[in-house]
Amino acid sequence: MPKLIWREPIETTTITNRPPGGETDDASALETVPQPRQALEPKGEPRRRVITLGDIAGRESGGLVVLLVAIGALTLASDEFLTGNNLSNLARQVAIFGIIAVGQLLVILTAGIDLSVGSILGLSGASTAQLLVAGVPILPSILLGVGIGTALGIVNGLLVTRALLPPFIATLGMLGIARGMVLVSTDAQTIQGVPEAFQVIANGTVLGVPNLLIIAAVVTAVMWFVLTRTVFGRYIYAVGSNPESARLAGVPVRMVTISVYMISGLLAGLGGVLLASRLGAGIPTAGTGFELSAIAACVIGGASLFGAKGSAIGAATGALIMGVLNNGGNLLAINAFYLQIAIGVLILVAVGFDQLNTRRSAASGG
Repeated sequence: MPKLIWREPIETTTITNRPPGGETDDASALETVPQPRQALEPKGEPRRRVITLGDIAGRESGGLVVLLVAIGALTLASDEFLTGNNLSNLARQVAIFGIIAVGQLLVILTAGIDLSVGSILGLSGASTAQLLVAGVPILPSILLGVGIGTALGIVNGLLVTRALLPPFIATLGMLGIARGMVLVSTDAQTIQGVPEAFQVIANGTVLGVPNLLIIAAVVTAVMWFVLTRTVFGRYIYAVGSNPESARLAGVPVRMVTISVYMISGLLAGLGGVLLASRLGAGIPTAGTGFELSAIAACVIGGASLFGAKGSAIGAATGALIMGVLNNGGNLLAINAFYLQIAIGVLILVAVGFDQLNTRRSAASGG
């Protein structure tokens, strides 16, 4: 509820008693209380507020600034950064991270976390490659690979909502289960011999634009629409803000929670299929550490680990920032360890700013 921050003073009157036996003019019986000087003075023109980048881009404004600065610096530092080949490689590298980050965002918006996306990615990709090598057509293999990720995501949601396990513990357990399953099913061996037509999915282009970039853009746009233009999106933010209040308001909290873990698993499975297509093989160790990269992308893009704050565009922006930093580090021959330090600093700064803004908002009563 908006708080009352200003109230116009109103003229008040005081009725005095008439002296006994005396005649008093009616006008003198009313004493008007003087109005405050501020109320008598004419109001000036309201001050115009300067529109900032934060008003336009919201919580993503910080990430956009970092991205623009990084792109500008790398453009000046390396002549190869803006070349077509490098931008194409950058798009392919960032796309899969972006898809996983958008799925991770939905879970983070409900104040949860999904540590299993990297392992689900590896299992889905290796399983798809195994099916293709066994002679299963491409489309059914892709659907089965994505279906594996979706099923494991549903299991995560059930563990959180039905078994009442903390999201960290539930998805940490699934991380080990999915990674163990892929290592057992592949005997820790790379699955090679996938059809050329399958590899074209991730390595092909449309009018010079990489297919992976198009797929990532479509996924981000769909999730943006869901979060900002649908009732389900409002439910996600409501659950992340206060699940008990959301339940009392009629929000199906359990179903929403299961759904976001399902979508996270689905997108992780899609990422696994696309990675297998890009590499032309099913690698059982693929996706190791991707869960931390996805969480980092969401946080750098403006999401709050406490829930209800963040957007799909912000998560994609965070993934793009990490991709640009890694790509620029390779071009400039910077030690990869220093890049890890830089990304860690970005995460700390992003979380620090979020906490600072939260305290300021609480102090001002906003």
